[in-house]
Amino acid sequence: MEHSNSTVVGTAGGTFLSVLPNLHSEDVLKTIILATLGAIVSFTISFVLKILIKKHKK
Repeated sequence: MEHSNSTVVGTAGGTFLSVLPNLHSEDVLKTIILATLGAIVSFTISFVLKILIKKHKK
């Protein structure tokens, strides 16, 4: 099934605009904090695993 760009953009824009009035500032702040924490944890675990794998190969 083929979609045109205008249909995809229109659907995404409509979804965003319908969700926008239901967002509260504390929800946005909580999402930003959790996303930042998730990125930090992901980076740290990847870094530690990279070091452990490098030491294991020696």
